[in-house]
Amino acid sequence: MVQINQITMRYGSRVLFENVTLTLDRAKRYGVIGANGAGKSTFLKILTGEIEPSGGTVNIDPSARVGTLDQNQFAYEHLTLFDTVLMGNRRLFDAMKEKEKLYATGDFDDEKVNARLAELETITAEEDPTYEADVRVTKILEELSFPADRHTELMSAITSADKFKVLLAKALFPKPEVLFLDEPTNNLDLATIAWLEEQLKRHEGTLAVVSHDRHFLNAVCTNMLDVDYRTIREFSGNYDDWYIAATVLVRQAELEREKKLKEKAELEKFIARFSANASKARQATSRQKQLEKLNIESIKPSSRRDPSIVFKPNRKIGNEALSVEGITKSYGDRRIFSNLSFVFKPGDKTALIGANGVGKTTFCKILTGELKADRGVVKWGETVQSSYFPQDTTDRIGGTATLYEWLRGFDKKAELGVIRNCLGRMLFSGEEQEKQAAAASGGEKHRMMLSRIMLEGGNFLVLDEPTNHLDLEAIVALGEALYQFEGNVICVAHDRELIDAFANRIIEFLPNGTIRDFHGSYEEYRAKM
Repeated sequence: MVQINQITMRYGSRVLFENVTLTLDRAKRYGVIGANGAGKSTFLKILTGEIEPSGGTVNIDPSARVGTLDQNQFAYEHLTLFDTVLMGNRRLFDAMKEKEKLYATGDFDDEKVNARLAELETITAEEDPTYEADVRVTKILEELSFPADRHTELMSAITSADKFKVLLAKALFPKPEVLFLDEPTNNLDLATIAWLEEQLKRHEGTLAVVSHDRHFLNAVCTNMLDVDYRTIREFSGNYDDWYIAATVLVRQAELEREKKLKEKAELEKFIARFSANASKARQATSRQKQLEKLNIESIKPSSRRDPSIVFKPNRKIGNEALSVEGITKSYGDRRIFSNLSFVFKPGDKTALIGANGVGKTTFCKILTGELKADRGVVKWGETVQSSYFPQDTTDRIGGTATLYEWLRGFDKKAELGVIRNCLGRMLFSGEEQEKQAAAASGGEKHRMMLSRIMLEGGNFLVLDEPTNHLDLEAIVALGEALYQFEGNVICVAHDRELIDAFANRIIEFLPNGTIRDFHGSYEEYRAKM
């Protein structure tokens, strides 16, 4: 349904990909993957027509309805939740609104009014032949936890996380034959992600989705599009299938490269020995031609680089880690939670889960002293040194200091090599470490914060959605680092692969201000619930 012909995309001298030709078929769901900066979102924007490629064309079946996920959460502030979803089918939305206006104010003795109403009825019947649009909008909003009495609320009155859910509903409502989604799981809680997976698995058309959620890609995708080394390669299967295939390809490439390097060394040795010998000159010339044909540079492993995240505590936690007694917090008339009490023992690695807005971030801020509870006590163990990864990392890092200087500010006694090493582990090269902090991207700022936590050497980590802006490789590395960490963890997360990797305790914050506290893995928790 989507034909991509010789697509090239350049920004100045930088080439993201060139001469890419692909066909995206009906009934296939494509996951678009690649390192940060490889061009995944750019590729999707080319497919949607939001930007023009440097070369090539994209042809979509003209009869196909195309759906996209709006990135501007504030574009529909004047509309109700219901109307925003309905606008997913703009032709139907316009016809229904004009009909409403004409029925309310029109002169039915005017033939033009009656003729226009007839035209609008035709449009409505074409776009909604079963006349179930109202029912479907209501159903999808209720499935996303918006009860019927909220459907007339204005978009301007709801939170950013809820806006994103409504925009997701808007993209899915018209049942588009071709659907393009860029990071649809961002800002979604686990329950909504699970709902989205089920919706997309039933999608009968063509889907292309950019995501850093490995579990989501495994659940939804039938094919992968790997953006790497100026090209886009298609693989059959989900993310894990791709990972296995890509690992085999990398190993094959490494073996082939080693073979060619050995052959190259032998040829160079022969040429050096015999090029001055008249009787061997012809052979040397022949070997030189062989050498020139060896294209070692074309045999490349993936351009992805895996960060090396290692959290080493400066000291072990003693017998007491953290106790929370009777914590209560409200904002105005809204009670977030009441009388929460926990004991976190040494070795507890806790995932905080729950819908957006139920108090997970508030709880973390109370633990770290950024917010004051209305009532209750937070008591850290005498041997605890905590490190905090805030959700709003991108707002906290800026200024004219270089990345190196920014990190050095947290430990002026640290050796030069230690500072450089912490940044290097998060894939900042020597040159990149001299960039101004204000110029860092969202993903780079997240990696800087992880560098800071490695430098601090805390034995109790409090992490609030650390996977935002991280690519798949970094998320996998973070999960492994938390699993290996010899300390305590409290981590707010919506990424199930990350939770599965490290958590031995699950605390779910519920909308009614209560919690569920489960000792065990997330898989065990799901089985019990």
